[in-house]
Amino acid sequence: MKPEEQQVANAANQGAAHTGAPADPPDHPQTGPDVTVTVDGKPQIIHRGSHLVSELKQLWNIDASRALDEVVGGEFKPLDDDGRITIKGGEIFVSHVREGGSS
Repeated sequence: MKPEEQQVANAANQGAAHTGAPADPPDHPQTGPDVTVTVDGKPQIIHRGSHLVSELKQLWNIDASRALDEVVGGEFKPLDDDGRITIKGGEIFVSHVREGGSS
């Protein structure tokens, strides 16, 4: 397994319940204006609400050349740099080297 794949797998299991199942965001959003999310296995505090993905990458010191995925139900959902995401708290994000491209 490549180091990037191992990091992704580790992040998917980060915060798993005692059952070993990957954690999902809580059913009820966190309260307050600032919430905690997990980025590459590390907790990050961020203001709840809608954010541009490219701005989140900059805020979290993720190189613009890397891809950012959200882990939902144990599945990786790619996020478009130009897209927006609504942060409620408890989300899990993983950055990784972009796949594809020219060879």
